[in-house]
Amino acid sequence: MNPNPFISADQEPAPAQSDSPADNSASAATPEAQSQPATEPAAQSQPATESAAQPQPATTLAAQSQSAAQPAAQFQPAAAPISDDELTAANQNIQTVFDAFSSRVVGQENLRTALMVSLMTGGHILLESVPGLAKTTAVQTLAASVQGSFKRIQCTPDLLPSDIIGTQIYDYNKGEFRTELGPVHANFVLLDEINRSSAKTQSAMLEAMQEKQTSIGGQRYNLPKPFIVLATQNPIEQEGTYELPEAQLDRFLLKEVLSYPAPDEELEILKRIESGKLSEAPNNSNTPNIELATVETLQNLAQKVYIDDAIKNYIVKIVSATRNPASIIPSETARYVQYGASPRASIAFQQVAKALALINGRNYVIPEDVKQLRHSVLRHRIILNFEAIADQVHPEVIIDSIFNAVPVP
Repeated sequence: MNPNPFISADQEPAPAQSDSPADNSASAATPEAQSQPATEPAAQSQPATESAAQPQPATTLAAQSQSAAQPAAQFQPAAAPISDDELTAANQNIQTVFDAFSSRVVGQENLRTALMVSLMTGGHILLESVPGLAKTTAVQTLAASVQGSFKRIQCTPDLLPSDIIGTQIYDYNKGEFRTELGPVHANFVLLDEINRSSAKTQSAMLEAMQEKQTSIGGQRYNLPKPFIVLATQNPIEQEGTYELPEAQLDRFLLKEVLSYPAPDEELEILKRIESGKLSEAPNNSNTPNIELATVETLQNLAQKVYIDDAIKNYIVKIVSATRNPASIIPSETARYVQYGASPRASIAFQQVAKALALINGRNYVIPEDVKQLRHSVLRHRIILNFEAIADQVHPEVIIDSIFNAVPVP
């Protein structure tokens, strides 16, 4: 649990690193590494003495592929799984979605990347933040950018499963029952304050999220493609809430924690509101968009992205370390972990890494793709004990320690 919900866990200081070559070779402990992933392979390809003596230059996300080209050569496939034309078209479509997001939402670049990854993998996202940080606007914009349908469900303690998935209504004119599908039958479903709904209602979403279908009156109804659930929860108010069970948390591909905008970003928000740019809700006419069918093309391309066995083994080692942390990280840190991540974490890392590779203009995965969203993949899958809560130790500290300890291929 984050003791200060007004600050993103990704912004918290990472554990101190030593000056040893081993620690220098695993510089992913700082949150800045998520936006500067390409500098690490360059550091590893040098002798340890040089790595310790020479600081690595900062690298922008746009320059990742170029700066990581040499050390990443070992991860390239013998034959390109995606043609240059397909890669160019994918980058253009991804940029269109990014432009749509930036036209409506100021800042929140981590959220933009997470939403794009979710779109390309078909995974679900859990968003945690205080009110007023444009979560609804971001999801509406994502739906409008791909011409998809959008539904918002405000969760309350008296919300029933039939209010979400649908129900059967008796038609007196025809003398028969007819099925009314619920709001979950949409491409993008925003479950606002999901932890305010009862456990019975939360469980009604499990079939929809996992099986991509609902059951009403003994009949199954397939959900539209793509189908993505974006659930929000408020970390401040705990009265009248129902904590999500671990089984349901594990079904979310990512958990993104949002923070307040910077002063210059908040100033830009005021200017946009004053100019009237944000007066209308996002729709197909006022938002850059691509066709809904293009989303399926992007998802197919993301699946084709090549991932080397060395990186798969790297992912397995990381997830395995969460289950037995004492074997790889100091005992004073490992003692806070009660349960590690399930195999869903390994699957999530592979899916996310492939999507990030395509976003960064590559048809193959490098280790930095695994590291970039490491907090979002693992923070809701590592269960800490009460001692960690008392000592105000967050999952991000454990995650960074593990990534520091596991050798990078």
